Amino acid sequence: MSQLLRTKSIDALIAASEKPGRRLNRSLGPWSLTALGIGAVIGSGIFILTGTAAAGETLSFHSILHAPVLDLLLQGAGSFSTTGRPGAGPGIALSFFLVAVVCGLAGLCYAELASMIPIAGSAYTYSYATLGEIFAWIIGWDLILEYAVSNMAVAVGFSAYFNDMLDGIFGVHLPRQLSEPILAGGRLTGSWFNLPSFLILMVLTMVLVRGVRESARANNIMVVVKICAILLFIFAASRAIRVSNWHPFFPNGFTGVLTGAAIVFFTYIGFDSVSTAAEECRNPQKDLPFGIIASLLICAVLYVSVSLVLTGVVNWKDLNNAAPVANALKTIGMDNIRALVTTGALGGMLSSMLVFQYGQARVWFAMSRDGLLPSVFSRVHARFHTPYVSTWVAGLAVGIPAGIWDIGTFADLSNIGTLFAFALVSAAVLVLRRKQPARPRGFRVPFVPLLPILSIFFCFILMMSLPLETWIRFFVWLIVGLVLYYTFGRRHSVLADHNQSTE
Repeated sequence: MSQLLRTKSIDALIAASEKPGRRLNRSLGPWSLTALGIGAVIGSGIFILTGTAAAGETLSFHSILHAPVLDLLLQGAGSFSTTGRPGAGPGIALSFFLVAVVCGLAGLCYAELASMIPIAGSAYTYSYATLGEIFAWIIGWDLILEYAVSNMAVAVGFSAYFNDMLDGIFGVHLPRQLSEPILAGGRLTGSWFNLPSFLILMVLTMVLVRGVRESARANNIMVVVKICAILLFIFAASRAIRVSNWHPFFPNGFTGVLTGAAIVFFTYIGFDSVSTAAEECRNPQKDLPFGIIASLLICAVLYVSVSLVLTGVVNWKDLNNAAPVANALKTIGMDNIRALVTTGALGGMLSSMLVFQYGQARVWFAMSRDGLLPSVFSRVHARFHTPYVSTWVAGLAVGIPAGIWDIGTFADLSNIGTLFAFALVSAAVLVLRRKQPARPRGFRVPFVPLLPILSIFFCFILMMSLPLETWIRFFVWLIVGLVLYYTFGRRHSVLADHNQSTE
């Protein structure tokens, strides 16, 4: 048990990050970090899952596996029968607001830890310094899942909007055999491979290998493009709002709102990736909290605004499709605006994928540097000073599945992993406040322990709103991770080597 709960001191973590050959360049400022957060948060979610969560998800068979765990606990498995998950309707705006509150609580906890531990690895590193190695491994393995499946979902959404852009602007449509997932809803679609999803991830991987400064510049441009596209949609489509579409505002009651919140939680995933840039930030104690909080506030305002306009121009029951924003503009006869918004949506998805791939590679890099993954993953390119092996492996690990499965397969799995990470980060704040109360903090969470405890509570409420099937997949992933830890990570850990040499 002492081996499983061994922690790595914050000073040791910082010292390890300064070793030659393992050091990353510090080149990011506060606004680059904010753009990094916006780039990650606003991706396919605002253009795709807004419609899915409003309309609900329809399944072709009855199964308790697709029932929210919270409903199963309240009603009992024997009395549960469903053909899907109820939509939030226009109440999706409230779903977005509730999720913003939950993410805001977690974001405050991230901001405090990021200002104290300016090291790559995000929640993995924070857990290693506070909760112990086994928790660090679990959350690191969990973060790999979060970033990977999030990007798979975004890549699938990119392919759908890329086809819409080709159709709307050039009158060209790619063959469905090369532009759709092989499996959707557990069934074969007749497609061979979703080629656009795979190719775009490979292009972004090459950009990331070349350097963080270049990647940040590309992300800044794409963030500006997608914010302009979102504002264009809000102001142009708002003229076609029919108030009758907002009645009833909560067609499935608060259950629909809560279920919608569990679905759209995926759209907020990414602000935590700001903390993975800690080692490449010029002034992490001040700039990291600013980037995390600012990106969350901006994204929350945009999400609520888009959801209100989208459900105002189209009946919420008609929004369950691969490109709801583009199709809504087509329905109200705004084809010129549709082409511009679709182009902006593609830019938004590109920046989201870029940041997620960036964050995933940094988690692999941090775990490898600690000995929990093979040392090859912490190699830094001699010219570009980036973890190039981790970046390429992460690109392939995401690109191939993105060509096979549909977006619905990935979103819930990413949600549960992220919520679990948020809960552990909030717990880490409580632990460090008790163990190291005098340690300097560039940012402090107010009203401790109340806010971290609320963050943990709401994270588990949203986790309980996810389907039983998602929980089963999550536990399978954790079991596989624990097997890898006991067969490799536990024996090769830097702390294990240190203990042996001391003895």
